[in-house]
Amino acid sequence: MNDLNNIKIESRDLSVGDLFKDFFSVPDFQREYVWQQEQVERLLQDVYDEFYDEAGNIIPGAEYFLGSVVACQAPDGTYQLIDGQQRMTTLYLVLCAIRDALDRICKKQNKVLNAMISDAAIDPRTFEVVERYRITLQYEDSEGVLERIAAGACPVDDIPDTTASVRNIKSAYQSVSIFLHDFLDTDGQRLRQFHGVLTTRVKLIRIVTPTIANALKVFETINDRGVGLNAMDLLKNMLFMKVESKDYPKLKDRWKTLVDRLDSCKEKPLRFLRYFIMAHHEIDSRRGIREDEIHEWFTRNSNRCGIDSDPLGFVDRLIECAAAHANFLSQRDAWGEWNQHLYDLSLLGGALRQQFILLMAGRKLPPDLFGPLCEAIEKLLFCYIITREPTKTLERNFARWARQLRDVKSAQHLKSFVETNFVQDMNSRRDRFELAFRELAQDRIQQYRMRYILAKLTEHIDRRAYGDKGTGLKQYIAKTVHVEHILPQTPSQKQRSEFDKRDEYGEYAIKLGNLALLEEPHNISASNKEYAEKRDYYSQSNFLLTESLVERPHVGQNSRLNRAVEGLIQFYEWDSRAIENRQKMLTRLAFEVWGMESKCTESRE
Repeated sequence: MNDLNNIKIESRDLSVGDLFKDFFSVPDFQREYVWQQEQVERLLQDVYDEFYDEAGNIIPGAEYFLGSVVACQAPDGTYQLIDGQQRMTTLYLVLCAIRDALDRICKKQNKVLNAMISDAAIDPRTFEVVERYRITLQYEDSEGVLERIAAGACPVDDIPDTTASVRNIKSAYQSVSIFLHDFLDTDGQRLRQFHGVLTTRVKLIRIVTPTIANALKVFETINDRGVGLNAMDLLKNMLFMKVESKDYPKLKDRWKTLVDRLDSCKEKPLRFLRYFIMAHHEIDSRRGIREDEIHEWFTRNSNRCGIDSDPLGFVDRLIECAAAHANFLSQRDAWGEWNQHLYDLSLLGGALRQQFILLMAGRKLPPDLFGPLCEAIEKLLFCYIITREPTKTLERNFARWARQLRDVKSAQHLKSFVETNFVQDMNSRRDRFELAFRELAQDRIQQYRMRYILAKLTEHIDRRAYGDKGTGLKQYIAKTVHVEHILPQTPSQKQRSEFDKRDEYGEYAIKLGNLALLEEPHNISASNKEYAEKRDYYSQSNFLLTESLVERPHVGQNSRLNRAVEGLIQFYEWDSRAIENRQKMLTRLAFEVWGMESKCTESRE
């Protein structure tokens, strides 16, 4: 029988390290790996924020619950994952990425970590000792990509993108690697500490059933019935205690509206409540407010929030903020109109959500002020991302500035607010900003953010020449626009041997200075050709920044177009010096694009 009352279910609270003492498989009937960069980054960011303070030091004692996994034991002793394979596969990729990073830095094996990736086991059917990876994917679409990453036999970039699963798993591994580089500074000791924190203080509940049918039933039940009370439920209960019984139906309907709005935009209710508090009320910005403090905060501040005097009105304010928040996530302003600055901001943010503190605080600004605010937030957020500022710094600053932003009423006031807070803060980071751009390459930043950078630089030149078309970055990130590697990523033996720094070929191929946006037909035609053969395709591009690689457009005397391309360098051959010079040029351009005070003084070559 499949009734849950008649089966034996084992449920255990396990750390990540304990989980990866066992072996898991994902059955072939399961859907493939579908997590995108945003989900991977969010998992890592949530774990990091839980365990590290603003200075990057580990917070003692904290634990983090990541959810549950449902499995049944197979005859070979492995556990077949019925629910939780996305999380488990991602955690496994994190372990592989930590191992590979430590290997690059320390050249020293970590036996505990290696055993979490693969180990020997006795097959209970044959009693033979077999070597196994801790997770194997049995669905055909995976094409052995996870095993290849776990084996560490070749660079992940060399694995061809043959299926969606392969592409997603490779992308997830690369996102993890970039996260480790950004937040742990490629420091061996910090990487080992992160591995220790991840494997001992991140907890999951593993539910094991006798059969797959039982596991599927448990999975259905868990997803149908939900779990215990959190701050959102407790706030709801508080509100019901504050209203008269005759208003229960009104409160019930309004609360459902709030929950549905948050659910429709896939926003976490507790994160929304945290940002609501930061955007509307004064808190200690140095320490912020944790999710487990939300209910206590509302209890202590119920009169200040209006919960005591007008609980229904308080819920209406939450609903109004949730509606605006949902609009922001879909690149629309609080009135539902598409906003190009929010669109550009969405291409940059990824898993980051802290910017919504400021957007929520400024949501009532009229459109002619809200647009410039979004543009200023985009520049500030990019500065923080490129200089690798901890996310806790974002929350601290945004909560502090939200108090001032709520008082902004005029264009002059907004300008003063931005210059006093955003611009001054950005300019204090200009040296780090310049260094980051000088060293920027595809292995140092997420691929969607590299595409965003190229799009912003390209759009800036076109806008200088032709004016603002009002579409933001849409035309520059379209699927028909490709990231062109001027020095081919997959060169022939002849191309590699003729490059002046052939031992560093791979490093130069992924530098920002070697990248350009190119329309699909030209990109396909250019392919892996020599630079001399590609020049004609670049000159036919509609993007001035790309066209100017080989020729500087010229119309009349002192025309807008002439002024727009005046500082762009042309290249007649493509070697390491050309890539370095173009990177310097793009660095100078970046100071203009993101509104930084320029310290770039190199001569134009």
